[in-house]
Amino acid sequence: MSLFSKIKTALTPLDIPVKRLGLSKEDTEKNYQQYIIITEYNQHGELFADDEEIATTHSIQISLFTKLNYVETAKQIKSLLNEVGFVRTSEYESYEDMTGYYHKVIRFYYVENQK
Repeated sequence: MSLFSKIKTALTPLDIPVKRLGLSKEDTEKNYQQYIIITEYNQHGELFADDEEIATTHSIQISLFTKLNYVETAKQIKSLLNEVGFVRTSEYESYEDMTGYYHKVIRFYYVENQK
């Protein structure tokens, strides 16, 4: 299972659209009340043996865009991803004047064994 699929499956109980890297033009026209964008912003070898990478660390950003109160949803995102092995590293929030969306960013890392 790909990392994106793992995240998307974990977040299924939220019933919020989950996309990778951004929304398509078609999605943008749907004017969602909230949606999630997943971005992998770093990937590096974590563990090596006999000159081979045997574990990879993935740094993932979850961006929750919402016109609703996001506090409970952010807690659920953290809990759901923690259940499948993701570790939260940081988070911040902003408001986007041009779109009217609150933007809650939660960053995680995930270590994937290669063998």
